[in-house]
Amino acid sequence: MEGFCIAPFVEGCGTGAGLIVAIGAQNAFVLKQGILKNYVFITVFMCALIDALLISLGVGGFGAILATNLTLMSIARWGGAAFLFYYGFRSFYAVFKSESLKLDTSPERPDLKISVVTILALSLLNPHVYLDTVILLGSISAQFPTSERVFFALGAILASFVWFFGMGYGARYLAPFFQNPLSWKILDFLIGCIMWAIALSLLLWAPNCVCT
Repeated sequence: MEGFCIAPFVEGCGTGAGLIVAIGAQNAFVLKQGILKNYVFITVFMCALIDALLISLGVGGFGAILATNLTLMSIARWGGAAFLFYYGFRSFYAVFKSESLKLDTSPERPDLKISVVTILALSLLNPHVYLDTVILLGSISAQFPTSERVFFALGAILASFVWFFGMGYGARYLAPFFQNPLSWKILDFLIGCIMWAIALSLLLWAPNCVCT
């Protein structure tokens, strides 16, 4: 490695940020964990680390393999949709619960095991995650010489860490707003809508569109 290459690094940052910032199931969960101050570091670090691993796989050439494996993509698509429908149902159910949703005593605060399992499911059972981090970023990095692709990957990974840590720890400033139980009901309803919309998009999505 002769020196730092700014062009691929900047493009990696910009492309990574553009893909990660989009609202999705994973981001919705991170936001809620941040507002609850519930295992924030573990949540954001796991999300960013998984992104980093997938980005590394994509830039390393795994994207082309995954793009042509329709069986693997179909399994991920149906499994991800099933989980998102279940998670969305839980969010809609929470809207109609009568318990107090005060921030410090919320019964909806998941424990460490549930938090970790949810993070893994939201991060790894969504084919769009692989399309973005593995296939799309992997294909974009191919425009650079092999020696410069590592800088592209580092830029995208940095964008992921900055986004997740910023969102997770910045969400706590919204805590006063969410002292109102109605605010939690609104958030749970929106999260449910997001989950079901993504699940439907997965079921309607044709995986063979990624093959060339």
